[in-house]
Amino acid sequence: MRSHLRYTKQEKRGIFFLLLLVAGLQSGYYFFTTQIIQDDSSQFSVDSIAIHYIDSVKRSQLIKKELVIRSFNPNFINDYKGYQLGVSPDELDSLYAFRERGNFVNSADEFQKVTGVSDSLLFQISPYFKFPQFTKRTAKRKVGYVSLEVVADLNLANEESLQRISGIGPVLSKRIIAFRNSLGGFLVTEQLLDVYGLEPEVASRAMKVFKVLSIPEIKKIPLNTASVEELASLVYINYRLAKQIVNYRNSIGRIDSIAQLTKIEDFPADRINRIKLYLSL
Repeated sequence: MRSHLRYTKQEKRGIFFLLLLVAGLQSGYYFFTTQIIQDDSSQFSVDSIAIHYIDSVKRSQLIKKELVIRSFNPNFINDYKGYQLGVSPDELDSLYAFRERGNFVNSADEFQKVTGVSDSLLFQISPYFKFPQFTKRTAKRKVGYVSLEVVADLNLANEESLQRISGIGPVLSKRIIAFRNSLGGFLVTEQLLDVYGLEPEVASRAMKVFKVLSIPEIKKIPLNTASVEELASLVYINYRLAKQIVNYRNSIGRIDSIAQLTKIEDFPADRINRIKLYLSL
C-alpha cells in the first residue's frame, strides 16, 4: 500500500493541477448554464397587444348577450331567465307563488311589489316588460270594497283566447272546443274539469277567466225510456255503461232518481252533477 501512495514531487504537482482543472471546468459549466437560464427568462414578456385583443373579444361577447334580451312577459320568467336578468331565487319563488294562485302582474310596480326586486334592477329590466292586452283585460279592478274580474263567455271562446291561459296550448284548446261541440255547449263552467288531459290546476286558472254566460238549449234524454244508443250519445256515457243503465232500469222497473245511477258498477259518480243536466225522468 505504501508503494502505491508514494508520489514524486512532479507527480504530486501534476495531480494538483489536474484537480484544479476539474474544479475550474465544473465552475465554468455552472456559471455558463446559470447565465443561459437568466437570458431565457429575460426573453419572456407580457404581450399587451394580445391581451388587449382578448379583452375586446370578451367585451364584444358581453355586448352580444345584452342585445339578445327581447321584450318578454314577466309573468312567465323561468329560473334560467331569472338568472340572466339577475332576479334571485327567493324573488322568483315569490312570483311563482303569486302565479300559482291564478294572479298576474300587470305593471312594473306590481312586479316589484310581488317579487321585492331592488329599484336599480327594476330600472334595468322593466324596459323589456311586455304585458299583453289579455292580462290587462282580465286584471282585477277594485270598485269601493268590491273586487270585480272581467270574464269571457266559455261557450264563445276560440282557440286563440283559450291559449292565453298558462298551460293551454294548441292541442288542449282544440280539445276543449271539440268537447264543447260534442256537448252542444257547456252548461256549467265546471265541465272544463272533464276535458281529457286538462290538468285541474290549469282548468282552475281557466275558470277564473272563462265562465258559462250563455246557456245553450239542449234536449234532455229521458232516462226511463231511452235506448242504449240514445244514452250512449251522451259524452259522459259510453256504450257499455249505457247498456248497464238499461239493464239496471229493467231489473228495478223504473228509475225514480238520477242519483240511483251511482249504484251501477263503474258509473262515474264524481260527474253525476254534470251528467244529470242532460237527463230527465
